[in-house]
Amino acid sequence: MEGAAVVSPRSSATTPDSNLHTSTLAFDKRFLATPKGILLLAEMVFGLLVWILVGGTEYHHVPALGWVMFVAILYWVLTDCLFIIYLSEAHNRIPKVPWTTLFLCFNGSATVLYLVSAVVDVNIVSQAIRGRHSYNCWAASAFFAFLTTLCYAGSTCISYRAWRRDEEV
Repeated sequence: MEGAAVVSPRSSATTPDSNLHTSTLAFDKRFLATPKGILLLAEMVFGLLVWILVGGTEYHHVPALGWVMFVAILYWVLTDCLFIIYLSEAHNRIPKVPWTTLFLCFNGSATVLYLVSAVVDVNIVSQAIRGRHSYNCWAASAFFAFLTTLCYAGSTCISYRAWRRDEEV
C-alpha cells in the first residue's frame, strides 16, 4: 500500500522536473555569444544588406547582378536555417546526420560563391556611372559582399577545426 503511494507522485506529469525533460523545444542563449553565433549573425545581417542594396536598383538590366542576387538570397535563407538549427540545438538531437561535414561544406561553398559574387559586383560598379543611385547601392553591396565573404571564411575555419576534431576521435 505504501509502495503505491510513493509511485503515484513520481508518475504525475505535473512535477516541475518532468517539464524540463519532456520539452521538445530548446533555445541555447549562450550560442549567441560564441564566435560561431556572432559570425552567423554577421553573415545574416551583411547578406541581407547585399541583396537589399542590389534588389533596390534595376539590377535586371545587368545580367551579372542576377548572379549576385541569387547567391545573396540563397545563402541568406540557408544561413537563417543554419542559425535556427544551432539555436534550437537540433544538430545535437539528430546524431545520424554528419553535421560537422555538412557545416564545413556549406561554409566553404558560401565563402567561394560569395567571393565570386563580390568580385562580379565590384566589376559592375567599375562600369556604372559615378554618383547615380545604382552606383552607390552597387558599391555598398560590393563592400558588404566582401564583409560577408570574410564572415563565411571565419565560419569555414571554425567548421574545419570542428570537423578535424571529430575526424581524429
